[in-house]
Amino acid sequence: MKLFECQACGQPLYFENGRCESCGRRLGYLPEAEDISALEQGEEGHWRALAVPETRFRFCRNAEHDACNWLIPSGDDHPYCRACRHNRTVPDLSGEQNLRRWRSLEAAKRRLFYTLLKLGLPLVTRAEDPQGLSFDFLADPAENSPEGPSILTGHDNGLITINIAEADDAERERRRHSMGEPYRTLLGHLRHEIGHYYWNVLVRDDPSLERFRLIFGDERQDYGEALRAHYANGPKNDWQEEYVSSYAASHPWEDFAETWAHYLHIVDTLETANAFGMKVRPRIRRGPELATEIDFDPHREIDLNRLVTAWLPLTFAVNSLNRSMGQPDLYPFVLPPAVIAKLSFIHDRIHACSGHLDGEMDSHHVLKAVIGGLNSRIGSPQSS
Repeated sequence: MKLFECQACGQPLYFENGRCESCGRRLGYLPEAEDISALEQGEEGHWRALAVPETRFRFCRNAEHDACNWLIPSGDDHPYCRACRHNRTVPDLSGEQNLRRWRSLEAAKRRLFYTLLKLGLPLVTRAEDPQGLSFDFLADPAENSPEGPSILTGHDNGLITINIAEADDAERERRRHSMGEPYRTLLGHLRHEIGHYYWNVLVRDDPSLERFRLIFGDERQDYGEALRAHYANGPKNDWQEEYVSSYAASHPWEDFAETWAHYLHIVDTLETANAFGMKVRPRIRRGPELATEIDFDPHREIDLNRLVTAWLPLTFAVNSLNRSMGQPDLYPFVLPPAVIAKLSFIHDRIHACSGHLDGEMDSHHVLKAVIGGLNSRIGSPQSS
Protein backbone atom coordinates (compact mmCIF):
# COMPACT_ATOMS: atom_id res chain seq x y z
CA MET A 1 0.00 0.00 0.00
CA LYS A 2 1.16 3.56 -0.70
CA LEU A 3 1.87 6.12 2.02
CA PHE A 4 -0.51 8.95 2.82
CA GLU A 5 -0.13 12.37 4.38
CA CYS A 6 -2.47 15.10 5.54
CA GLN A 7 -2.77 17.81 2.88
CA ALA A 8 -3.32 20.40 5.60
CA CYS A 9 -0.34 19.74 7.88
CA GLY A 10 1.81 17.01 6.33
CA GLN A 11 1.20 14.47 9.10
CA PRO A 12 1.86 10.88 7.89
CA LEU A 13 -1.37 8.88 7.86
CA TYR A 14 -2.46 5.27 7.99
CA PHE A 15 -5.03 3.95 5.54
CA GLU A 16 -7.52 3.44 8.37
CA ASN A 17 -7.22 6.96 9.87
CA GLY A 18 -10.47 8.92 10.14
CA ARG A 19 -8.96 12.00 11.75
CA CYS A 20 -5.53 13.62 11.55
CA GLU A 21 -3.63 13.13 14.81
CA SER A 22 -1.82 16.42 14.30
CA CYS A 23 -4.29 19.04 13.03
CA GLY A 24 -7.52 17.25 13.94
CA ARG A 25 -9.08 17.48 10.48
CA ARG A 26 -11.49 14.77 9.42
CA LEU A 27 -10.12 12.43 6.78
CA GLY A 28 -11.66 10.28 4.06
CA TYR A 29 -10.42 7.90 1.41
CA LEU A 30 -10.97 8.70 -2.27
CA PRO A 31 -10.83 5.40 -4.20
CA GLU A 32 -10.75 7.09 -7.61
CA ALA A 33 -7.79 9.27 -6.58
CA GLU A 34 -6.22 6.47 -4.46
CA ASP A 35 -5.62 9.00 -1.70
CA ILE A 36 -6.57 9.86 1.86
CA SER A 37 -7.76 13.45 1.91
CA ALA A 38 -8.13 16.04 4.63
CA LEU A 39 -11.63 17.48 4.52
CA GLU A 40 -13.47 20.75 5.01
CA GLN A 41 -17.12 20.69 6.10
CA GLY A 42 -19.61 21.76 3.46
CA GLU A 43 -23.39 22.02 3.47
CA GLU A 44 -25.89 19.21 4.08
CA GLY A 45 -23.37 16.53 4.91
CA HIS A 46 -21.09 17.23 1.97
CA TRP A 47 -17.34 17.70 2.24
CA ARG A 48 -14.62 19.41 0.27
CA ALA A 49 -11.56 17.20 -0.13
CA LEU A 50 -8.27 19.09 -0.17
CA ALA A 51 -6.81 16.39 -2.46
CA VAL A 52 -9.56 16.99 -5.08
CA PRO A 53 -10.94 20.46 -4.27
CA GLU A 54 -13.12 20.77 -7.37
CA THR A 55 -15.43 17.87 -6.34
CA ARG A 56 -17.76 17.54 -3.33
CA PHE A 57 -18.10 14.25 -1.46
CA ARG A 58 -20.11 12.55 1.23
CA PHE A 59 -19.26 9.63 3.46
CA CYS A 60 -20.35 6.04 2.95
CA ARG A 61 -23.40 5.22 5.07
CA ASN A 62 -21.29 2.80 7.14
CA ALA A 63 -19.40 5.81 8.50
CA GLU A 64 -22.38 6.14 10.85
CA HIS A 65 -21.08 3.01 12.61
CA ASP A 66 -17.45 4.17 12.48
CA ALA A 67 -16.92 1.23 10.11
CA CYS A 68 -15.85 3.02 6.92
CA ASN A 69 -13.84 6.12 6.00
CA TRP A 70 -14.42 5.98 2.21
CA LEU A 71 -15.97 8.87 0.33
CA ILE A 72 -18.54 8.95 -2.49
CA PRO A 73 -18.77 11.76 -5.07
CA SER A 74 -21.87 13.86 -4.47
CA GLY A 75 -23.15 12.99 -7.94
CA ASP A 76 -23.27 9.27 -7.09
CA ASP A 77 -26.65 8.42 -5.54
CA HIS A 78 -25.53 5.09 -4.05
CA PRO A 79 -25.53 5.27 -0.23
CA TYR A 80 -22.51 2.99 0.07
CA CYS A 81 -18.92 3.30 -1.14
CA ARG A 82 -17.16 1.14 -3.74
CA ALA A 83 -16.32 -1.46 -1.08
CA CYS A 84 -19.40 -1.46 1.14
CA ARG A 85 -21.92 -1.74 -1.69
CA HIS A 86 -20.84 -5.38 -2.01
CA ASN A 87 -22.15 -6.19 1.49
CA ARG A 88 -25.31 -8.29 1.48
CA THR A 89 -25.59 -9.00 5.21
CA VAL A 90 -23.96 -7.50 8.28
CA PRO A 91 -24.39 -8.83 11.82
CA ASP A 92 -26.80 -7.45 14.39
CA LEU A 93 -24.97 -4.28 15.42
CA SER A 94 -26.91 -3.70 18.64
CA GLY A 95 -24.28 -5.68 20.55
CA GLU A 96 -20.86 -4.15 21.18
CA GLN A 97 -19.03 -7.41 20.40
CA ASN A 98 -20.63 -7.78 16.97
CA LEU A 99 -19.98 -4.14 16.16
CA ARG A 100 -16.33 -4.37 17.20
CA ARG A 101 -15.75 -7.53 15.17
CA TRP A 102 -17.53 -6.17 12.11
CA ARG A 103 -15.45 -3.00 12.19
CA SER A 104 -12.30 -5.12 12.12
CA LEU A 105 -13.62 -7.10 9.17
CA GLU A 106 -14.53 -3.93 7.30
CA ALA A 107 -11.04 -2.53 7.86
CA ALA A 108 -9.54 -5.68 6.34
CA LYS A 109 -12.06 -5.64 3.49
CA ARG A 110 -11.16 -2.07 2.56
CA ARG A 111 -7.50 -3.10 2.27
CA LEU A 112 -8.61 -5.95 0.03
CA PHE A 113 -10.59 -3.58 -2.20
CA TYR A 114 -7.69 -1.14 -2.36
CA THR A 115 -5.64 -3.85 -4.07
CA LEU A 116 -8.46 -5.11 -6.31
CA LEU A 117 -9.07 -1.57 -7.58
CA LYS A 118 -5.35 -0.92 -8.07
CA LEU A 119 -5.07 -4.10 -10.15
CA GLY A 120 -8.03 -3.04 -12.29
CA LEU A 121 -9.99 -6.23 -11.58
CA PRO A 122 -13.71 -6.37 -12.42
CA LEU A 123 -16.04 -5.70 -9.49
CA VAL A 124 -19.70 -6.47 -10.09
CA THR A 125 -22.29 -6.25 -7.33
CA ARG A 126 -25.07 -8.76 -6.67
CA ALA A 127 -27.57 -6.13 -7.83
CA GLU A 128 -25.83 -6.01 -11.23
CA ASP A 129 -25.37 -9.77 -11.66
CA PRO A 130 -26.89 -12.73 -9.73
CA GLN A 131 -23.35 -14.11 -9.36
CA GLY A 132 -21.76 -10.76 -8.58
CA LEU A 133 -19.46 -10.29 -5.62
CA SER A 134 -21.26 -10.11 -2.27
CA PHE A 135 -20.41 -10.54 1.41
CA ASP A 136 -22.35 -12.01 4.32
CA PHE A 137 -20.75 -11.12 7.66
CA LEU A 138 -22.51 -13.41 10.12
CA ALA A 139 -22.36 -14.07 13.84
CA ASP A 140 -22.26 -17.69 14.93
CA PRO A 141 -25.60 -18.53 16.60
CA ALA A 142 -23.78 -21.11 18.70
CA GLU A 143 -22.36 -18.28 20.81
CA ASN A 144 -25.84 -17.55 22.15
CA SER A 145 -27.61 -20.82 21.41
CA PRO A 146 -25.64 -24.05 21.80
CA GLU A 147 -28.12 -25.72 19.44
CA GLY A 148 -27.64 -23.25 16.59
CA PRO A 149 -25.61 -24.16 13.50
CA SER A 150 -22.06 -22.88 13.16
CA ILE A 151 -21.35 -20.32 10.45
CA LEU A 152 -18.73 -21.58 7.99
CA THR A 153 -16.46 -19.17 6.17
CA GLY A 154 -16.51 -19.87 2.45
CA HIS A 155 -17.46 -18.89 -1.10
CA ASP A 156 -20.47 -19.88 -3.22
CA ASN A 157 -20.86 -18.42 -6.72
CA GLY A 158 -19.82 -14.91 -5.79
CA LEU A 159 -21.16 -14.89 -2.22
CA ILE A 160 -18.43 -14.80 0.41
CA THR A 161 -19.54 -15.73 3.93
CA ILE A 162 -17.32 -14.75 6.85
CA ASN A 163 -17.89 -15.85 10.44
CA ILE A 164 -17.23 -12.67 12.40
CA ALA A 165 -15.67 -14.73 15.20
CA GLU A 166 -12.55 -14.64 12.99
CA ALA A 167 -12.19 -10.99 14.05
CA ASP A 168 -11.55 -12.11 17.64
CA ASP A 169 -7.78 -12.48 18.03
CA ALA A 170 -7.95 -15.28 20.59
CA GLU A 171 -10.50 -17.28 18.59
CA ARG A 172 -8.57 -16.85 15.37
CA GLU A 173 -5.36 -18.00 17.08
CA ARG A 174 -7.18 -21.02 18.52
CA ARG A 175 -8.37 -21.98 15.03
CA ARG A 176 -4.91 -21.42 13.60
CA HIS A 177 -3.40 -23.85 16.10
CA SER A 178 -6.16 -26.43 15.73
CA MET A 179 -5.77 -26.44 11.93
CA GLY A 180 -1.96 -26.44 12.01
CA GLU A 181 -1.63 -23.20 10.06
CA PRO A 182 1.51 -21.03 10.25
CA TYR A 183 -0.46 -17.87 9.41
CA ARG A 184 -4.09 -16.81 9.78
CA THR A 185 -5.34 -13.21 9.45
CA LEU A 186 -8.57 -11.46 8.53
CA LEU A 187 -6.99 -9.97 5.43
CA GLY A 188 -5.58 -13.36 4.47
CA HIS A 189 -9.04 -14.92 4.78
CA LEU A 190 -10.57 -12.28 2.52
CA ARG A 191 -7.80 -12.57 -0.04
CA HIS A 192 -8.25 -16.35 -0.12
CA GLU A 193 -12.04 -16.26 -0.52
CA ILE A 194 -11.89 -13.59 -3.19
CA GLY A 195 -9.57 -15.95 -5.07
CA HIS A 196 -12.46 -18.40 -5.47
CA TYR A 197 -14.58 -15.59 -6.88
CA TYR A 198 -11.93 -14.58 -9.40
CA TRP A 199 -11.40 -18.19 -10.48
CA ASN A 200 -15.01 -18.05 -11.66
CA VAL A 201 -14.50 -14.66 -13.31
CA LEU A 202 -11.06 -15.12 -14.91
CA VAL A 203 -10.61 -18.85 -15.45
CA ARG A 204 -13.81 -20.94 -15.40
CA ASP A 205 -15.13 -19.88 -18.80
CA ASP A 206 -11.83 -18.69 -20.28
CA PRO A 207 -9.54 -20.46 -22.79
CA SER A 208 -6.87 -20.40 -20.05
CA LEU A 209 -8.77 -23.20 -18.24
CA GLU A 210 -6.70 -25.91 -19.92
CA ARG A 211 -3.49 -24.18 -18.90
CA PHE A 212 -4.88 -23.93 -15.37
CA ARG A 213 -5.40 -27.70 -15.32
CA LEU A 214 -1.84 -28.32 -16.47
CA ILE A 215 -0.43 -26.15 -13.65
CA PHE A 216 -2.87 -26.62 -10.76
CA GLY A 217 -4.56 -29.93 -11.61
CA ASP A 218 -8.04 -30.93 -12.73
CA GLU A 219 -10.69 -29.10 -10.71
CA ARG A 220 -13.35 -31.55 -11.86
CA GLN A 221 -12.28 -34.04 -9.19
CA ASP A 222 -14.84 -34.34 -6.37
CA TYR A 223 -14.33 -31.29 -4.15
CA GLY A 224 -16.11 -32.60 -1.07
CA GLU A 225 -14.26 -35.90 -1.16
CA ALA A 226 -10.94 -34.12 -1.66
CA LEU A 227 -11.50 -31.99 1.45
CA ARG A 228 -12.60 -35.00 3.51
CA ALA A 229 -9.44 -36.84 2.49
CA HIS A 230 -7.31 -33.79 3.34
CA TYR A 231 -8.74 -33.43 6.84
CA ALA A 232 -8.61 -37.17 7.47
CA ASN A 233 -5.13 -37.89 6.12
CA GLY A 234 -3.40 -34.56 5.67
CA PRO A 235 -1.37 -33.60 2.59
CA LYS A 236 1.21 -35.82 0.97
CA ASN A 237 4.66 -35.78 2.54
CA ASP A 238 6.39 -33.67 -0.11
CA TRP A 239 3.64 -31.06 -0.51
CA GLN A 240 6.16 -28.25 0.10
CA GLU A 241 7.65 -28.91 -3.35
CA GLU A 242 4.43 -28.01 -5.18
CA TYR A 243 2.17 -25.91 -2.92
CA VAL A 244 2.39 -22.67 -0.98
CA SER A 245 0.53 -24.24 1.98
CA SER A 246 -0.65 -27.68 3.05
CA TYR A 247 -4.27 -26.64 2.52
CA ALA A 248 -3.48 -25.71 -1.08
CA ALA A 249 -2.73 -29.40 -1.67
CA SER A 250 -6.33 -30.40 -0.92
CA HIS A 251 -7.89 -29.48 -4.30
CA PRO A 252 -7.00 -27.33 -7.35
CA TRP A 253 -9.62 -24.74 -6.38
CA GLU A 254 -8.01 -24.33 -2.95
CA ASP A 255 -4.57 -24.27 -4.53
CA PHE A 256 -5.65 -21.40 -6.78
CA ALA A 257 -7.28 -19.48 -3.89
CA GLU A 258 -4.25 -19.92 -1.62
CA THR A 259 -1.84 -18.87 -4.36
CA TRP A 260 -4.09 -15.94 -5.29
CA ALA A 261 -4.00 -14.73 -1.68
CA HIS A 262 -0.21 -14.85 -1.72
CA TYR A 263 -0.09 -12.90 -4.96
CA LEU A 264 -2.11 -10.13 -3.28
CA HIS A 265 0.17 -10.33 -0.22
CA ILE A 266 3.15 -9.82 -2.50
CA VAL A 267 1.92 -6.86 -4.55
CA ASP A 268 0.52 -4.97 -1.56
CA THR A 269 3.63 -5.45 0.59
CA LEU A 270 5.98 -4.59 -2.26
CA GLU A 271 4.06 -1.35 -2.84
CA THR A 272 4.53 -0.47 0.83
CA ALA A 273 8.24 -1.24 0.58
CA ASN A 274 8.44 0.94 -2.53
CA ALA A 275 6.66 3.78 -0.72
CA PHE A 276 9.33 3.63 2.00
CA GLY A 277 12.14 3.57 -0.59
CA MET A 278 13.37 0.26 0.75
CA LYS A 279 16.61 -1.35 -0.38
CA VAL A 280 18.00 -4.64 0.89
CA ARG A 281 21.80 -4.98 0.95
CA PRO A 282 22.73 -7.85 3.34
CA ARG A 283 26.26 -7.59 4.75
CA ILE A 284 27.13 -11.25 4.33
CA ARG A 285 29.14 -13.22 1.78
CA ARG A 286 26.07 -13.95 -0.37
CA GLY A 287 24.77 -10.44 0.12
CA PRO A 288 24.90 -9.44 -3.58
CA GLU A 289 22.62 -12.37 -4.44
CA LEU A 290 20.10 -11.21 -1.81
CA ALA A 291 20.18 -7.52 -2.71
CA THR A 292 17.17 -5.71 -4.10
CA GLU A 293 15.71 -2.25 -4.53
CA ILE A 294 11.93 -1.98 -4.67
CA ASP A 295 11.60 0.95 -7.08
CA PHE A 296 8.62 -0.11 -9.21
CA ASP A 297 4.83 -0.33 -8.97
CA PRO A 298 4.04 -4.03 -8.42
CA HIS A 299 0.43 -3.55 -9.54
CA ARG A 300 1.57 -2.44 -13.00
CA GLU A 301 4.73 -4.51 -13.38
CA ILE A 302 4.18 -7.06 -16.16
CA ASP A 303 7.37 -9.04 -15.45
CA LEU A 304 6.68 -11.46 -12.60
CA ASN A 305 10.41 -12.11 -12.35
CA ARG A 306 10.85 -8.59 -11.01
CA LEU A 307 8.25 -9.16 -8.29
CA VAL A 308 9.65 -12.49 -7.16
CA THR A 309 13.31 -11.45 -7.16
CA ALA A 310 12.38 -8.46 -4.98
CA TRP A 311 10.02 -10.44 -2.74
CA LEU A 312 12.44 -13.15 -1.64
CA PRO A 313 15.18 -10.84 -0.28
CA LEU A 314 12.55 -8.56 1.29
CA THR A 315 10.90 -11.42 3.20
CA PHE A 316 14.31 -12.70 4.35
CA ALA A 317 14.96 -9.22 5.77
CA VAL A 318 11.57 -8.69 7.44
CA ASN A 319 11.55 -12.22 8.85
CA SER A 320 14.94 -11.46 10.39
CA LEU A 321 13.61 -8.20 11.85
CA ASN A 322 10.64 -10.02 13.37
CA ARG A 323 12.90 -12.61 14.95
CA SER A 324 14.94 -9.78 16.49
CA MET A 325 11.75 -8.74 18.29
CA GLY A 326 10.92 -12.29 19.36
CA GLN A 327 8.03 -12.45 16.89
CA PRO A 328 7.14 -15.19 14.39
CA ASP A 329 8.21 -14.76 10.79
CA LEU A 330 6.17 -12.11 9.00
CA TYR A 331 6.04 -14.38 5.95
CA PRO A 332 6.40 -18.02 7.09
CA PHE A 333 6.24 -19.54 3.61
CA VAL A 334 8.56 -20.61 0.82
CA LEU A 335 8.12 -20.23 -2.93
CA PRO A 336 9.39 -23.34 -4.74
CA PRO A 337 9.48 -23.30 -8.57
CA ALA A 338 6.07 -24.99 -8.89
CA VAL A 339 4.45 -22.24 -6.81
CA ILE A 340 6.17 -19.54 -8.86
CA ALA A 341 4.64 -21.12 -11.98
CA LYS A 342 1.21 -20.85 -10.31
CA LEU A 343 1.86 -17.24 -9.35
CA SER A 344 2.80 -16.60 -12.97
CA PHE A 345 -0.53 -17.99 -14.17
CA ILE A 346 -2.41 -15.70 -11.77
CA HIS A 347 -0.21 -12.76 -12.74
CA ASP A 348 -0.98 -13.37 -16.41
CA ARG A 349 -4.73 -13.64 -15.89
CA ILE A 350 -4.88 -10.45 -13.81
CA HIS A 351 -2.88 -8.40 -16.29
CA ALA A 352 -4.62 -9.82 -19.33
CA CYS A 353 -7.95 -8.88 -17.72
CA SER A 354 -6.82 -5.38 -16.80
CA GLY A 355 -5.26 -4.78 -20.23
CA HIS A 356 -1.66 -4.51 -19.01
CA LEU A 357 -0.58 -7.49 -21.16
CA ASP A 358 -1.14 -8.02 -24.86
CA GLY A 359 -0.78 -11.76 -24.37
CA GLU A 360 0.08 -14.24 -21.66
CA MET A 361 3.66 -14.80 -20.54
CA ASP A 362 5.21 -18.26 -20.50
CA SER A 363 5.60 -19.52 -16.92
CA HIS A 364 8.62 -21.61 -17.91
CA HIS A 365 10.50 -18.50 -19.04
CA VAL A 366 9.64 -16.81 -15.76
CA LEU A 367 10.87 -19.82 -13.82
CA LYS A 368 14.17 -19.94 -15.69
CA ALA A 369 14.78 -16.27 -14.98
CA VAL A 370 13.91 -16.55 -11.31
CA ILE A 371 15.78 -19.76 -10.59
CA GLY A 372 18.79 -18.62 -12.59
CA GLY A 373 19.09 -15.43 -10.56
CA LEU A 374 18.07 -16.42 -7.05
CA ASN A 375 17.59 -19.44 -4.83
CA SER A 376 13.79 -19.66 -4.46
CA ARG A 377 14.01 -21.26 -1.02
CA ILE A 378 15.43 -18.27 0.84
CA GLY A 379 13.45 -17.59 3.99
CA SER A 380 12.27 -21.14 4.60
CA PRO A 381 10.28 -21.19 7.85
CA GLN A 382 11.89 -24.52 8.71
CA SER A 383 15.25 -22.80 9.21
CA SER A 384 15.90 -21.67 12.77
